[in-house]
Amino acid sequence: MIPRPAQYLLRFDDLCPTVSRTRWQRFLPLIEEFGIHPILAVVPDNMDLELEQSQSDPEFWDRMRAMEAAGATIALHGYRHLCNSKGAGLVPLHRHSEFAGVPEETQREWIRAGLAILRGHGLNPRIWVAPRHGFDRNTLRVLSKEGIGLVSDGFARVPFRRDGLTWIPQQLWAPVEKSNGLWTICVHSNTARGSLVEQLRAFLGGHAGQFTSVDRVLAEFQPAELGPAERLYETFALWRIQASQMKNRMAHKL
Repeated sequence: MIPRPAQYLLRFDDLCPTVSRTRWQRFLPLIEEFGIHPILAVVPDNMDLELEQSQSDPEFWDRMRAMEAAGATIALHGYRHLCNSKGAGLVPLHRHSEFAGVPEETQREWIRAGLAILRGHGLNPRIWVAPRHGFDRNTLRVLSKEGIGLVSDGFARVPFRRDGLTWIPQQLWAPVEKSNGLWTICVHSNTARGSLVEQLRAFLGGHAGQFTSVDRVLAEFQPAELGPAERLYETFALWRIQASQMKNRMAHKL
């Protein structure tokens, strides 16, 4: 059943010790002020130079542990965030990814290593967030075998079951008022403008009571395979996003 009024989750991607400290810290007062329990997508062993925005923060892992203790959910955000594969993924939004198309055994090694790193820092990763939405059925098989049964992705309006895992949809990259459904807003703090911080503050000011957590979602929903109507909605939502991406690429070429 699609919830009414709408519910929202807040997710932060690309977190690692070299995340832009000044940009990331702009969001922390909002999380505390409005009592938000976000998804924190942490790169275990970052090797992506684009994510090296600050000197390595010696307090990063302490902060992740503190935020998890306060109710945040830790996500395994790939392994090294090196998106060198051109394999076809299950959520086809980008041409390159870290995991889609990579042999299953290699994916198993990466996922095991990533989980070991996060757990070695005292974290409990519970959900998968793929860099650039790039993953395939091999990824899902490995995740299931390694004890990760949740995926943050997809464009439905409710959590659902697919390929043996529970998917909590992620459809927004900025706050948008919706009448119904469960909506995850994904924020990349490294590239977020100050205007997004203020936009999010204003949205929370009017909708903080509609923000939920992964634990509440799992307690309140009974995810199942999507019915025909919601599968059709998901397909059209993907098409809209793909069309928007193509329009933006064409605009940059002009």
